[in-house]
Amino acid sequence: MAKYIEMIRIRFLMMLAYRTNYYSGILIYSINIGAYYFLWSAIYGDKPSIQGMSVLQMTTYVAVAWMARAFYFNNIDREIAMEIKEGKVATELIRPYSYLGMKTMQGLGEGIFRLLFLSFPGMVIVSLLFPLELTTDISTWGYFAVSIILSFIINSELNLIAGIITFFTLNNEGLLRAKRFVIDLFSGLILPISFYPDWAQEMMKYFPFQGISYIPSMIFTESFQGQQIIDGLMFQLMWSLILLIPIQLLWRAAKKQLVIQGG
Repeated sequence: MAKYIEMIRIRFLMMLAYRTNYYSGILIYSINIGAYYFLWSAIYGDKPSIQGMSVLQMTTYVAVAWMARAFYFNNIDREIAMEIKEGKVATELIRPYSYLGMKTMQGLGEGIFRLLFLSFPGMVIVSLLFPLELTTDISTWGYFAVSIILSFIINSELNLIAGIITFFTLNNEGLLRAKRFVIDLFSGLILPISFYPDWAQEMMKYFPFQGISYIPSMIFTESFQGQQIIDGLMFQLMWSLILLIPIQLLWRAAKKQLVIQGG
């Protein structure tokens, strides 16, 4: 376990060397949140609420969703694809650790860095510019913390699956772009799932995407209460376990495929 903790530390220090890049990231995220704020203010108009959410809750939802994205987002799928193209993956596979575990820990180190240097300062700045309703309930913060950890796990597992597919396709750029678009659209980052048509909401119950952004944001804004919070967390936990199955199956086949390429 010590070597994986060291990977987290190394990736964190690597990101720290380029921390000035994240100052611009705070600005970009703030602009995005500002654009959504004015858009939703116009949509709400004089309406007190839409789909059970007030305009203040919606503004908070958008801010939390984008700032949480800074934590769970990572590029381990692109890193895997690049290492396969460059042949570096062969060297990584003979090292005394799990290749997929190593990539996940690197993504965690990157996420912790973004949480400290983008999410926290970004939320402070955004809360000064726009009206937000930040909860003071300790239990809500606790549920939210558990939820975004599960968000990171689900998003990383999807990234691992996309990265492993590169072993078979060799060029995975189109799939990676499509994956990012699908996750942003169906995770609730752009629009809360409760705003989708009933048939779309029913369909999305069978996919893990809402466990990435929608559930933690609804928990934080207290739009989920009581059993809804537990159901949301169980949904995330269930998918974090289910996604391990295709990862293991694809990884076994991918290692055989790599041997064939080397032959």
